[in-house]
Amino acid sequence: MRFDNAVFETSFGTKQQLKASDLPEIAFSGRSNVGKSSLLNKVLGRKALARVSSVPGKTVTINFFRLDNCRFVDLPGYGYAKVSHSEKLRWAELMEAYFQSERDLRLVVQLLDMRHDMTAQDADMLRFLHESGIPFAVALTKCDKLNKTEFASMLERHTAALADYDAVAILPFSATKGTGAQQLRDCIARSLNAE
Repeated sequence: MRFDNAVFETSFGTKQQLKASDLPEIAFSGRSNVGKSSLLNKVLGRKALARVSSVPGKTVTINFFRLDNCRFVDLPGYGYAKVSHSEKLRWAELMEAYFQSERDLRLVVQLLDMRHDMTAQDADMLRFLHESGIPFAVALTKCDKLNKTEFASMLERHTAALADYDAVAILPFSATKGTGAQQLRDCIARSLNAE
């Protein structure tokens, strides 16, 4: 499978704009500032296909990227405290509409910041995916920011916290160094090939 020929296709900011799914989809979910855009760019081998921002809460739409045989779906980041109540409601409606529409969703890549324990909202998202029977993998982002001892300790903590879930894979990931990028590509390719 080729990852380097992805193109930005469209984005939707309200549930009414969402179009029906006509290709397998791989969705990327995580809290604001967890490194979703950086991960997408690294996996796709592109520098700036997904817009990277230093300001949390910047992705407020669902963004679709077209590949040969699937779409990557960049979901809005959650958990940014400075977003207004009405904006949080719009985000919740948009996410609900996405997951409740008839989509050929093969995998959700759930991003967690490896440096920190998961938040309550991370846990809610994982519980939702698990209870909905949606296959997911966990990418532990920013792993390059940890020294060897911290890395081992946090990997153990995250693995223990995820023990109740049937994650497809738990992958330490660094958008800076490329750690985990090929493993994530392999995981995505397997989920697309599984029938």
